[in-house]
Amino acid sequence: MAMGQQIGNPASATTAESTSAATPTRLISLDVFRGATMASMLLVNNPGDWSNLYEPLDHAPWNGWTFTDLIFPFFLWIVGVAIPFSIGRKIESGEAPGKLFFKVLRRSMILVAIGIALNGFPFYDFSTIRIPGVLQRIGVCYFFAAAIYLMTGIRGQIAAIVTLLIGYWLLMAFGPVPGVGHGVMTVHGNFSEYIDSLIFPHHVYKEMAPRDPEGSISTLPAIASVLFGIMAGHILRSRKTQSEQTAWLFVFGNILLFVGSIMNWWLPINKKLWTSS
Repeated sequence: MAMGQQIGNPASATTAESTSAATPTRLISLDVFRGATMASMLLVNNPGDWSNLYEPLDHAPWNGWTFTDLIFPFFLWIVGVAIPFSIGRKIESGEAPGKLFFKVLRRSMILVAIGIALNGFPFYDFSTIRIPGVLQRIGVCYFFAAAIYLMTGIRGQIAAIVTLLIGYWLLMAFGPVPGVGHGVMTVHGNFSEYIDSLIFPHHVYKEMAPRDPEGSISTLPAIASVLFGIMAGHILRSRKTQSEQTAWLFVFGNILLFVGSIMNWWLPINKKLWTSS
């Protein structure tokens, strides 16, 4: 009926078109992927019999990856994809980058504060409260990735990705650990653990002390994960057809899978260290 009314009344059709153009549409594919990721998170956090666990529903013991190891990177990638749609639209509407920067900072600080509050619940022993965490990493990565987006163009964002991934690789390969040396990638003795022990000596995830799975320098490549999402967001916001966008994502995704597989020979894929590969 509504369609018939619009066809019979050109003025109504024009009004509807202008209203539709003025109202930002949601990216349905991102909503679906976000929902699937949240459902997957619930599944891997509640897989049933922990003593007889289906292997993909548990983290890799150390190097390598399982389906479970992809959930957190998925969330960071989702954050990145959303940035060109949310912040990009506000910039195009004339909102000042400085104002947007403080909005990003406020959101990031709220996420970090909620994460620390959840870590301390219900006793809040501030002498041992865990400072890093999942929400904290999301907040920190969102802040830096959004700041890079606000201050640079696509080339600058690509340069930031390369700098973060190669820089972290060099730190892990050549960062000296007292009494151990450098280039150690075992559970204990790696450079990431050493830095965490300096920054958070009593404030890490107790089961993995003195290392934290969401620790300090391993956040650097996690920022790159958000920036990869921003790159995908640029493609999805482009004027290309949906078929062309799909093709670009497919090609670049497979190139990155290949590069990561090659890097794995020198820097093993490891979610707990969030290695560049």
